[in-house]
Amino acid sequence: MSEVERAMGALLALMARLRDPESGCPWDREQTFATIAPYTIEEAYEVADAIEHGDREHLREELGDLLFQVVFHARMAEEHGWFDFSEVANGIREKLVRRHPHLFAGATRRSAGALLGDRYGHGARRRAAGAAGTDARREARATCGARRFRLAGCACGACQGARGASRGR
Repeated sequence: MSEVERAMGALLALMARLRDPESGCPWDREQTFATIAPYTIEEAYEVADAIEHGDREHLREELGDLLFQVVFHARMAEEHGWFDFSEVANGIREKLVRRHPHLFAGATRRSAGALLGDRYGHGARRRAAGAAGTDARREARATCGARRFRLAGCACGACQGARGASRGR
């Protein structure tokens, strides 16, 4: 087993312990997707902030915090019987393989711009063919997208307000 596999296994086991119905942490057990979502967005902003400031140590820490959010959401989904972390990881791996036919399907390697155009074209063709889901699901995605942008703005504003307050502004 590699160090990465050991570290991920330990993190997943830690999350299971935190959410254990009998002996887990009361705060972690009470959390829902809705209550954790603002933390997830905050951690994504903190990753971006570390990148912007070129702070490698802070970036490592914030990437860990963001990864923990993914693990938290996946654990709650597993508890609902929806999917688990392995399905999340396998899903993104499969998507990336599909998005990189120039590496995995023998397609011709081209410029980054041409590849990006191919990716957008593939998504448009998939949506036109109805693979994006039912009308209700599309409507829900549109609503979630709008909410995501509002939530991201609120999270950003909340972070800025908290930072300003801590600096006496």
